[in-house]
Amino acid sequence: MTDFLLNGERYHASRSGQLTKPPLLLLHGFTGCSENWAAQVPVFNKQFSVISVDILGHGRSASPADSNRYQMNQVAADLIALLDKLQIAQTAVLGYSMGGRLALYLACQFPARFSQLVLESSSPGLATEIERAARRQSDEALADWIEANGIEPFVARWEDLPLWASQQQLSEAVRAKLRQQRRQNSPLGLANSLRGMGTGAQPSLWEKLPALTLPTLLIAGELDSKFAAINQKMVGLLPNGRLHIIPQAGHTTHLERPSEFATAVREFLG
Repeated sequence: MTDFLLNGERYHASRSGQLTKPPLLLLHGFTGCSENWAAQVPVFNKQFSVISVDILGHGRSASPADSNRYQMNQVAADLIALLDKLQIAQTAVLGYSMGGRLALYLACQFPARFSQLVLESSSPGLATEIERAARRQSDEALADWIEANGIEPFVARWEDLPLWASQQQLSEAVRAKLRQQRRQNSPLGLANSLRGMGTGAQPSLWEKLPALTLPTLLIAGELDSKFAAINQKMVGLLPNGRLHIIPQAGHTTHLERPSEFATAVREFLG
């Protein structure tokens, strides 16, 4: 793992696998970090040189005090700067949840820098300003709560959300490791990530989908009915989109069904 200074902020990132192989950029979800891909990286390294990064406000990357620094356009510019430092002209990109929204934004804004796009349990954001305003209000309230109460109470609250019910099928060891990783995040970083690049803060990308010609794979879990429905709608708008629903999986398909997830990704990118 290496630290990079990207547009004035410190990012923690790593590159593994043979550099002669095509690159693959991995972007984690909210409360996550690059370590969330630990089970997938050895599999992907058979085919790719993998770049894993802790998104701003997460893991061992910086957590600036200014929430405006976390806006989607600025974080996207940081990642383009990372690719420049690594001398990568074009890469495939895989993003999960928040990381998927970021990956989709990157592909829409910098299409020449990306060869293929994989979005796991993700969305183009909220379509209307009314929806975005309501979500910004709830995200701001949660951000304030995180700063007032600290990381451990927040992780307990976060893990109690219905969205993670399917994670009960994971072993206690896997869930404990995930809980410990979440607890290592900065309360300021998570709070400002919500304020700067939460679902309400990001611009809607729904209208961008018909013009996005990159080959795109959408992955959702069968048990995650909300995101499965969103992805069904998305695939109908993407010129080169494909949808893969993973049975008996919820929001975190890469954890709940790692083998099927990795196979779907490798077959698509291969």
